[in-house]
Amino acid sequence: MSETIQLSEGYYEWLRAHSRDGETMEETLRRVTGGPHPESVAGLLTDEEAATAKAAAADLRGRSGRLDAAREALDDS
Repeated sequence: MSETIQLSEGYYEWLRAHSRDGETMEETLRRVTGGPHPESVAGLLTDEEAATAKAAAADLRGRSGRLDAAREALDDS
């Protein structure tokens, strides 16, 4: 399950600027806000739910990579 949050463009850009290489937006938010460490929430999902979540995250990372490549191509032109 995922939720959508609304951020101002300025705050979103600030977060993006503070994102580390390969870090998802969620990971950036957890890091800068001191959110719960993944070990703190371990065991909340069944094995099946965890597998589904991992597959969804991998799919999103693949999409993100394509978007990053497109951004870089536009920045280079």
